[in-house]
Amino acid sequence: MPVIDIHAHFLDREVAAATEAMSVLYGCGTRPPPDRSPGTPRHRLMERMFDPAVQAAEMAERGIDHALVSASTVNQYTGWAEAAAELEMVHRVNDRAAEWVARFPHRYTGSFVLPMQDVDLSLTEMRRAVEGLGLRWANLPAQVGGRYLGHPSLRPLWEAMHAMGVAVLIHPDGIREPWFQGYSLWNSLGQPIEEAKVMASLIYEGVLDAFPAMTIVVSHGGGFLPHYCGRLDRNVANMPASARNISRRPSDYLRDFHYDTCVYEPGVLGALARVVGADRLLMGSDYPVGEADPLGFLRRAEGFTEADCAAMAGGNAARLPWLPSG
Repeated sequence: MPVIDIHAHFLDREVAAATEAMSVLYGCGTRPPPDRSPGTPRHRLMERMFDPAVQAAEMAERGIDHALVSASTVNQYTGWAEAAAELEMVHRVNDRAAEWVARFPHRYTGSFVLPMQDVDLSLTEMRRAVEGLGLRWANLPAQVGGRYLGHPSLRPLWEAMHAMGVAVLIHPDGIREPWFQGYSLWNSLGQPIEEAKVMASLIYEGVLDAFPAMTIVVSHGGGFLPHYCGRLDRNVANMPASARNISRRPSDYLRDFHYDTCVYEPGVLGALARVVGADRLLMGSDYPVGEADPLGFLRRAEGFTEADCAAMAGGNAARLPWLPSG
């Protein structure tokens, strides 16, 4: 069974250069980017996401056979641009994903991004990515312009992804509220909050009821939501009107998602498994900024058997669509 990394990033050099300054990394345009001249830490980090050969070599060193590669939308956030300009950048990013797969078909499965601020443009680009580029995974943010992914205005995207058999990886591109910019809280607190909000949106807006068979993977172990699901159940029991779009308790939907293992603390991974089951967990490294030894991380977590670790390392992912099964 191949060892599969479900959470590994790549960049397009031109798009990254055009968008990096507007990312949450630099206060959404309020702080200058750091020095990226050759030899600096930032330069070394970014270069690892531009070259598929570099990442493939590091995968081999870490014992990883295959990776689902997704554009690092935290680094190259495009949602600030006008729709036409964003579409042009999205084209480049998706073309780059297809190039990575073409160069290393046994190493990579590619994913596509969308110009999410315009649903019609997104539908057109989705068809191009799936039918023209052969990309069958969507790399989606948690929200666009304050509308989380379950919002009714985004339902046409879910209908199209369902019709085309697209699998979904959700990775927030960064919470942009000013309070979160200090102390890099957009990352430490903001990302797991965004993951909790997008999961709640998909549950409460009825997306999971409408498309129960879709594959949806949430990055960073789903953030805070799986660890506080009791309060969700209590809320719908006390306030039944909040359950108007759902047919089950909120916690019953948690196993409708898959989750990566990039939670940075072995005890958190064990707690997540107790809630959703080890069979819903997929190894994710968050390359190149996350877990340097993702296989070792699985083994350091308590409460998992060897069979559990093997399943998380690749067996569970191999059952998902468009990933290698042997």
